[in-house]
Parts: sequence; C-alpha cells; structure tokens
Amino acid sequence: MSSFRIFDIAGAGMSAQSVRLNTVASNLANAESVSGDPATVYRARHPVFQATAATEADGSGAGVQVRGIVESQATPERRYDPANPLADSNGYVYAPNVNTVEEMVDMISASRSYQNNVEVMNTARNMMLATLKLGQG
Repeated sequence: MSSFRIFDIAGAGMSAQSVRLNTVASNLANAESVSGDPATVYRARHPVFQATAATEADGSGAGVQVRGIVESQATPERRYDPANPLADSNGYVYAPNVNTVEEMVDMISASRSYQNNVEVMNTARNMMLATLKLGQG
C-alpha cells in the first residue's frame, strides 16, 4: 500500500464529516420551523456512512463514503397554537422532530472527527518531510 493512500483515506473521512456537519446545521436551522400539516413538516435528517475496503493490492478504495441521507420517521410534535397563521382547523401546528441537544452533541462529534482527520494528514505530511530530510545529510 502506498504511503500516499493515508491522504486519500483521511480526505474521505473529512468529506464524510463535512456532510455530517452540514446535515446537523440543516437540522438545527429548521428545529423551530412549524407547519400546519404533519406530512409537510421538516423531519430530522441523518447521513448514512459506509466503510469501503481496499479493492486492489495497493489499497486503493479504502475509506468511507456517504451512502445517503435518511429522514427520521418519528412523529412530529403537535402544538396548540390557534394564533399561528399556519394552524390547522383545530388550532394545531406541527413542529419538527429535531432534538437540539442530540444535534449539538452530533455537531461536536463531527467537528472533532474532522479535526482528527486533519491531524492525521498533518502528521503524515510531517513524517514524509522528515523522511526526505534524512537523505540531505
């Protein structure tokens, strides 16, 4: 396996965590939006990752990829708010099933994972530079 593959693997991890961060940001941005119909209310979204194994002798293809984004199937919260212009005929509005505490924890986790992948790339780069300097003696 080529020592340069570490950059591809860490890059794939950074890309996946970027999707995760964007999904969390979307969930948090829509956490307080409401709708008059439970079928049209925003639903929390979560990325689905899949580890990819090395497919060739040199290790190419190893990493992680985003298989898709799934919507939560949890029931939206029903709130009585007859003054809301979006309220249905019974005075109810429907709020998304976004748990802001869970989303904040997920955001912190994704951010740390992204930072760890950056650190892997920096360490690999520094090790390669140090190896090149050995021959300069």
